[in-house]
Amino acid sequence: MLIILRQDCTNEQCTEVEEAVVRLGYKPLPVPGENRTAICITGNKGPVDPGPLIRLPGVLECITVTKPYKLVSREVHPENTVVRVGGVEIGGTKPVVIAGPCSVETEARTLAIAEAAKAAGATMFRAGAFKPRTSPYSFQGLGKEALVTLGRVREQFGLPIVSEVLDSESVEPMQDYVDVLQVGTRNMQNFSLLKKLGGVRKPILLKRGLAATFEEWLMAAEYLLAGGNEEVILCERGVRTFNDHARNTLDLNVVPLVRRVSHLPIVVDPSHGVGTRERVRPMARAALAAGAQGLLIESHTDPGMSYTDAAQTVSTNTLADIVRDMDVLSGLEPLH
Repeated sequence: MLIILRQDCTNEQCTEVEEAVVRLGYKPLPVPGENRTAICITGNKGPVDPGPLIRLPGVLECITVTKPYKLVSREVHPENTVVRVGGVEIGGTKPVVIAGPCSVETEARTLAIAEAAKAAGATMFRAGAFKPRTSPYSFQGLGKEALVTLGRVREQFGLPIVSEVLDSESVEPMQDYVDVLQVGTRNMQNFSLLKKLGGVRKPILLKRGLAATFEEWLMAAEYLLAGGNEEVILCERGVRTFNDHARNTLDLNVVPLVRRVSHLPIVVDPSHGVGTRERVRPMARAALAAGAQGLLIESHTDPGMSYTDAAQTVSTNTLADIVRDMDVLSGLEPLH
């Protein structure tokens, strides 16, 4: 339930409403907005009787929230959320491009890739310091050494850094080097990690799980917002289906649905969605046309030499082509 407060509601009356919600056995979460102040009731497993609340001073109305995800819903938060990272707006008027290699490589190579990615038009840099891999024998990332390299990328080129957080223990070491913490597909339902990240004051990029439904994905985002972190970016990266012609099935149907149902920004990762570099640019175009507010692209100055995911990594020249596509498509209305 969403409790809408009157415009002239005092702080004392707002506190009285919150205390009444607690007495009912629920948790009140204030939801500030441009045109209204509201309190969202969470923790209920069924409908909430509005009777004890609607009569309180300062309450305008009580609205039933129909979705199990509340804080991520437009029913609770009608205005678009714009996540600002080092001068870059995700969810603003222009799509963004987040680009870089799958993994942090040697410092010299990583700096060279970052320089080329920025020249191609990327506004943020992505690379993994810690890599969750299916095989225990695969390259697992350079760890803390990679974080130092990412810090140098940010310092030298002014690019905000996106990197995957592997577990709760890796959150603290990443704080000084990473601007956006990425929750990878394998961790989308790692609820202990989501709870920890809910208390972190850094933006979170939440990738969709390997076979997660739309509702499961948004409920994972709900964990982050319920924990107090409102800077969440959703990322569609393809789901596992019966198809064998691509690494995953890139579900672009979900982009306009997210934009209609949720206020959170959504970006698309076509690299993991297809798994083959020749198809990354066409699917990036399709994602933008569907209304994606950004792209996550694996790119490299020498894709064939990538430490990981070489087959789906595009050259920085192709990255420049994708940025040009974005400039054309972002001028078309409507995108969603």
